[in-house]
Amino acid sequence: MATAASSSSSMVATAVLIPRFPAASVRATGCSAFPPLPPRVSTASLSFSSSVKLIPESKRFSLLQTKASEETSVDADDLFADLKEKWDKVEDKTTVVVYGGGALVAVWLSSILIGAINSVPLLPKIMELVGVGYTGWFIYRYLLFKSSRKELATDIEALKNKITGTE
Repeated sequence: MATAASSSSSMVATAVLIPRFPAASVRATGCSAFPPLPPRVSTASLSFSSSVKLIPESKRFSLLQTKASEETSVDADDLFADLKEKWDKVEDKTTVVVYGGGALVAVWLSSILIGAINSVPLLPKIMELVGVGYTGWFIYRYLLFKSSRKELATDIEALKNKITGTE
């Protein structure tokens, strides 16, 4: 009896607390939390400009389809065989392992350094400002005028020759 009384009193409290509005008044007053949607436009009523070239549906689908060729497929066994062959050609394997490990450590340390810089409140904005300033200077110095673009191209070629040893 006590449970029936408590459940009926909770229903009454719920019924009293929830206001009831007729559906028509809600639509008319716009009490919804979301703005009203724009009217739906049918595709038949859209008019296209004469400058727009419409592609027929059959050709449109043929443009989207791609064909997979057997030449582009990569077999894992061939890949591992190529890697093993290249690894066997390396004479000084310890140097390659040391350089690879050093590169991984350098990437790890640089990510720690960048995280530390980002944690300082004003420093990332200052670094961004420095980067924008340097980019502006580089564009003015090397890309704006034809003679400076030629100078940049010769500098890049000289650097490539210096790196490859064909100087």
